[in-house]
Amino acid sequence: MSSYILRRLLLMIPTIVGIMGISFLVIQFAPGGPVEQVIAQLTGQGDSADQRLTGGGDLVGQQQFGADETSSKYRGAQGLDPELIAKLEKQFGFDKPPLTRFAEMMWNYIRFDFGESFFRNTSVVDLIVEKMPVSISLGVWILLISYAISIPLGIKKAVEDGSPFDVWTSGVIVIGYAVPSFLFGILLIVLFAGGSFFDWFPLRGLVSDNFAELSWWEKIVDYFWHLTLPLIALSLSAFATTTLLTKNSFIDEIKKQYVITARAKGLSERQVLYGHVFRNAMLIVIAGIPGAFISAFFTGSLLIENIFSLDGLGRLGYLSVVNRDYPIVFATLYIFSLMGLFVGLVSDLIYTWIDPRIDFERRDV
Repeated sequence: MSSYILRRLLLMIPTIVGIMGISFLVIQFAPGGPVEQVIAQLTGQGDSADQRLTGGGDLVGQQQFGADETSSKYRGAQGLDPELIAKLEKQFGFDKPPLTRFAEMMWNYIRFDFGESFFRNTSVVDLIVEKMPVSISLGVWILLISYAISIPLGIKKAVEDGSPFDVWTSGVIVIGYAVPSFLFGILLIVLFAGGSFFDWFPLRGLVSDNFAELSWWEKIVDYFWHLTLPLIALSLSAFATTTLLTKNSFIDEIKKQYVITARAKGLSERQVLYGHVFRNAMLIVIAGIPGAFISAFFTGSLLIENIFSLDGLGRLGYLSVVNRDYPIVFATLYIFSLMGLFVGLVSDLIYTWIDPRIDFERRDV
């Protein structure tokens, strides 16, 4: 097992370099970079994304600054002092060749030095730590809720396979999985957050403004009061996959010979189900918990955080992409990718811990 773990760790190096390299290459061709962002503000086009991206600031720059028509590779920069453009390039690190910038970035990231945000005047690490509690709250609670619903439901569906209960719950699951969580979130806002009907729940934030003044039990109530609608929106489709996975896993195990033998010995259905089938059937479900947490933590809450104005990592990443704040974009990508790779390794190790018969040493990585 030690050699397998070592191989997996070594394979993470080219994988993470490939992920970062492809993303870095795409960014080189993306319009509206940080230099263009500053130029757009200088030329009075900071509030118009369409004009920034189509070069609408050219005429404005010439009229406003009246300087010589110096050619520039940046849209909207005609008429600006070339020395100013050079200073902006140096400030954002664009005065160096792309390969040099990528090599320096990866060397810093290896040492977990993510630098500072272009536009927030604070370190990237501080920003990520500041926003992480919101995303952790959503990820942990949605994972607990989805597994608390999906595992008992999947077991019952497997035991009653083909029954009316199995049929109508499958219909509900399919519909719930098909409805996007952000669309359901908007519906919840309209219905229960002062949209058009009831004003029962807050529309934004993880806690109230007077949270520090509340007693400990009022803080708990306030915390879950703010989380209710986002968690409902996320949980609608979160438990669908795990429910069907649990059901199919139990059905496969129930049909095996050892179950027939256990029944022939006179064991009750409950003893057979939870004494013999449960451990084998839950192998794939339990091993998928780390991956499910990463999915809920990093991807599932992106739109929900923006809809409910929750200041978490998803919203931070979205705003960083919009504002072309590349240090935050690349740092979050690096951290999430690295964690995803480690979670994949942990999932494999959980497999072997639950079922020692699985031996990855005999398999090619």
